[in-house]
Amino acid sequence: MSMLSCEMDFRTGGTYRFVFGFNGETMEVFGKYIEVTPHSRIVWTNDESGEDGAITTVTLEEKGDKTLLVLHELYRSKEVRDAALASGAYDGMGETFGQLDEVLVTLGAQGGAS
Repeated sequence: MSMLSCEMDFRTGGTYRFVFGFNGETMEVFGKYIEVTPHSRIVWTNDESGEDGAITTVTLEEKGDKTLLVLHELYRSKEVRDAALASGAYDGMGETFGQLDEVLVTLGAQGGAS
């Protein structure tokens, strides 16, 4: 999957839109930032699913020389959550966090992250 376009107004009340390409198809992901608290918390809507979109919360907490990242998604019902899981929407989550780990290791080696 490749990112074809990235638009972000990264602040509370701002919006985002990402366009991805995969196997000749495109997929858009968009919404708004409900809360942006530097170094600790980001909350955003996932509006591409209309009323069934989740609200995603990411928290970051220092744990010694590491950072604990917790991602939480809130759906309006169990059925909507189950449909999102069945769609394969989360199949790449492990790969995404693996890539984040690689970036952080690289930045740490350069003295830019801890």
